[in-house]
Amino acid sequence: MNVLMVVVLPLVGIILGWTIRWVYARFQLSSVEQKAERLSQDAIREAEARKRELLLETKDQLLKERNQQEREFRERRSELQRLDRRLQQREENLEKKQSLLERQKQDLTDREEKLAGEEAQVAQKLEQWRDELEKIAGLTSEEAKKIIISSMENEAKHDAQLIINKIEQEALSTAEKKSRDILITTIQRLATEVSSEVTIASVSLPNDEMKGRIIGREGRNIRTLETLTGVDVIIDDTPEAVVISCFDPIRKEIARRSLERLITDGRIHPARIEEVVQKVTKEISQIIYDEGEKVLFDLGIHNMSQECIRALGRLHFRTSYGQNVLNHSKEVAVISGMLAAEVGADRDIAKRGALLHDIGKGIETDGDGNHAELGMELARKNGEDPRVINAIGSHHNDVEPNCVESVLVQIADAISAARPGARRETLDNYIKRLENLERIAGEFDGVEKTFAIQAGRELRIMVNNDRISDDKAKELAKDIAKKIESELRYPGRIKVTIIRETRVVEYAR
Repeated sequence: MNVLMVVVLPLVGIILGWTIRWVYARFQLSSVEQKAERLSQDAIREAEARKRELLLETKDQLLKERNQQEREFRERRSELQRLDRRLQQREENLEKKQSLLERQKQDLTDREEKLAGEEAQVAQKLEQWRDELEKIAGLTSEEAKKIIISSMENEAKHDAQLIINKIEQEALSTAEKKSRDILITTIQRLATEVSSEVTIASVSLPNDEMKGRIIGREGRNIRTLETLTGVDVIIDDTPEAVVISCFDPIRKEIARRSLERLITDGRIHPARIEEVVQKVTKEISQIIYDEGEKVLFDLGIHNMSQECIRALGRLHFRTSYGQNVLNHSKEVAVISGMLAAEVGADRDIAKRGALLHDIGKGIETDGDGNHAELGMELARKNGEDPRVINAIGSHHNDVEPNCVESVLVQIADAISAARPGARRETLDNYIKRLENLERIAGEFDGVEKTFAIQAGRELRIMVNNDRISDDKAKELAKDIAKKIESELRYPGRIKVTIIRETRVVEYAR
């Protein structure tokens, strides 16, 4: 019994455990199937919802595209309508203009016929007047012609004499200006006398006691400064000022800067003066080289010797009629480059020759050559192009120009030197000249507006159309020219232009 129990009970336990496990597995399987069923249904529902969303989005997109197309279609249709209306309007305008032109053409034809008849009448009246004049004057037409020709010859001789007088005055004025230019250029290079117009500089002092310190014991300070810089220091009764005089602008600048630095420092004695002058001399030398390099960099010019660069830099301290020579040379180079580009010449040669055309003014020498000859010699020594050398020598016609670049340098030099405001002494005369020209023209009856243009070389005059006829305009121009000749002195010629304008305004309603 016990044995049976021992055998049966494990079997029962095994069967019962297997049954419970089978039931549990069955339960889990049914749960998984239910879960899978739920997931499948959820996926189906989500797919249907997504499908509905996609359909709605597609419908919205199609609706938007349809609206966009309809809007574009409406815009294109309105644009076509506008174009159609504009074309119709243009056609109407063209028809109106054509009819107007036809009417004007007919009017012109009628006027021509009328003028032809009037000309015939005028010719007939002239013939009658000629006969009457011959009877009254007792002269034939041939005799009257001789008298008129004689008077015209006298008037022509008078006009020719006026032209000769103008040429002589222009020659005298040019000769005076040229002589001053030569004298100033020569004085700046080497001179032994004082010309206060171009060779003095004033240094301000904090007080008059500083004058005694500048002079020093027995004048040793001022003598040291004058010996080291090569200038004349003038100390007079002028309050709180000292005058520095020297023909060499570079020495004058060194002395001025040294004296200003000594005054600021307060230590003024021979050793200190020598130290300051040496420092300032080095600074000025560096400034000279920097100015030369700067202008070359600005103009894009390369491969120039240091000697030429220093000669260019020295032009920074030189002036001609108040015009800085280095700025003038740079301006001439820019103008020459523009002219060369316009006429198809070599721009680099033109700019280089223009920049170096006054380089002789920056050469320190005791020679007796003019600045063009000295510039040619310096350029030749430093291996410059023959065309550049010729441009330097021919800008004042010292040698004949042998290339187009030399002629361009001459033109650019004249433009830079003669333009209004370039040189101090001609600015006031230039303004007065324009004012006088406009004043003279405004004094005549029938003149409404006057304009002096092209630096005073042309005078344009607006006249009243009702008071001045075409024939009278010619007489007015001649009278104004004669009055300008009699009252003003000027170089060259002045062109007098009379403008008589007829304006007809009508409005289409």
